[in-house]
Order: sequence, then structure tokens, then C-alpha cells
Amino acid sequence: MTTTVPKVALTHKDKIVFPKSGITKQQIYRYYENMASVMLPYLNNRPLTMQRFPKGIGEAGFFQKHVPNYFPDWIPTVKIKKEDGWVNHIICNSKEALLYLVNQYVLTFHVTLSKVEKMDYPDKLVFDLDPPKGNFQLAVKAAKALRYLLEEKLLLKAYVMTSGSEGLHIAVPLKGDRHFDDVHDFTKNVATYICSANPKAFTTAIRKDKRQGRLYMDCLRNSYAQTSVSPFSVRALESAPVAMPLHWDELNNTTLNAQSFTIDNIFKRLETDGNPWESFEQNTHDIGNAIKTMETLIG
Repeated sequence: MTTTVPKVALTHKDKIVFPKSGITKQQIYRYYENMASVMLPYLNNRPLTMQRFPKGIGEAGFFQKHVPNYFPDWIPTVKIKKEDGWVNHIICNSKEALLYLVNQYVLTFHVTLSKVEKMDYPDKLVFDLDPPKGNFQLAVKAAKALRYLLEEKLLLKAYVMTSGSEGLHIAVPLKGDRHFDDVHDFTKNVATYICSANPKAFTTAIRKDKRQGRLYMDCLRNSYAQTSVSPFSVRALESAPVAMPLHWDELNNTTLNAQSFTIDNIFKRLETDGNPWESFEQNTHDIGNAIKTMETLIG
């Protein structure tokens, strides 16, 4: 039996979601409506964690993994094992599902690093470069150091994007044939190596009071059921900044910051320079040799 997918209607279109910027629910809806074809490949078949703001970003929103009972049955879901049971996640594979979620005040989309068919085997790895507030250039420095190690020493293809919040994300597409344990250990070794070479600038310290003005190189999301913000997601900050894939040479622009791209300017940027992550899934790697190289470098 085929489930009929209805046209998604926008409700409360004039509701202000971003109080200082005056950005309405309709503007966010239109952004995702126009961005759907570009964004959906990064959501496809990945369990979704929804970040919802029913009262706008002026009040605390919430993260939601489990599908509410009132969500329609035409939106696909999948039960994912967790430590003490199961979580029934949304799978956002269609424009209609995307817009339904936006109408439910899902502002930001966070997805797993693996797909439903191979949950224990990530098909990408991610480094989250979180600089001390106001020091985006430190994130740029870390990104360039990571790129050199990943591409020149480890022979992997690295991609960069603004987080839309404070820093940068570096991602590497994988073949999905290595268990999360292997990928986590590898990324931990990479982060430790980079931070050890630059101890005054970078750290792997989780606690903020241990960072002492250094950039935090976060590799912890490379674990089962952990998530990373999807490219082109809107962040819950005034002016509606977007997590934006970049060309590497854009890091040389001294005016760039984590919130440079917003729902207002991103389409012009895509028209002129395209989507730098368009080839992401065509550049997958097995990291076996890179793991051995890292063990040699650290050893």
C-alpha cells in the first residue's frame, strides 16, 4: 500500500521566529523550500535530531530525537538502538518531510555520521573547530593545519564549512567500511597530534576552564548515534546564519566569519560559486593506510 504524501501547508506564517531581526516563520519556510534540493542529499537516510523553537529563538528551544505521536505516518521513521532501549528517529528524505518539520518549528537539522543501513559504520568523519569567542582566525588556522595533515600526509580529501555559529567543521567522506570505534580512535589521534604540535593555540580539553583561550578541537561526535549539524541548516542566532560549505581558498578572506552566510545572501553565493561539497560522496576513502600513518607519526 502506497502512503499518500499531502502538500504541506504553512501555518502561523507571520510568527516572528527571530525577534531582533524580525525574521518570520514564512521566511524560514521559504528558505528551506528553495534549499531542499541542495540540502536533502546531506539528510538522506540519516537519523535526525530536531532542534525546535516553537516560541522563537528568544526563548529556549529543545532537541528532540524521538518522533512525537502526532507526526503523520507518511514521514518515514527508523528505530535506532541506544544504551537502554530504542529511539524512533525521523528520516528526512523528501521536500515534503523537510517542510513539515520546518512547520513544526524545526530550525536546525542535526544528523548522524552513518546511515540507517550501516549505523555502526560512519560514512564521514567530522572535526568541530570551536574557537574562543571572537577569534575566528584561530579556527582558520586550525582548519589549514588539519587540511595539511589530512590531505598531504594522510592522502584523504577534506571539506570545510562554517558552522553558522562560532567556528568551522572539517569533514572527510568515508567508504563506510570501518567501525565507529576505529574512526573515533583515528580522529582522536589526529586531533591529539595537531594539538600537541600547537599546544598554545589548540586543545582537546572538553572543559572550558581548561582551554585557557585555546581553540577546542572536538572529535567526540565521531561516535555511534552522535550528530553533526547538516550543511545548509539555519542556526538559532539573530540574522539566521547558515552552516555553509566553503571552497578552501575562501578561508583566506579576512572578512569571513562563522556567521557570514545567512538565509538572505546564501543563494547569491551558490549562484556565483556553486556548492563546494557537491562532490562529497564521490570522494570516499578507506582510512586503513591513514590509520597506520597516524600510528607512525604519534609513535
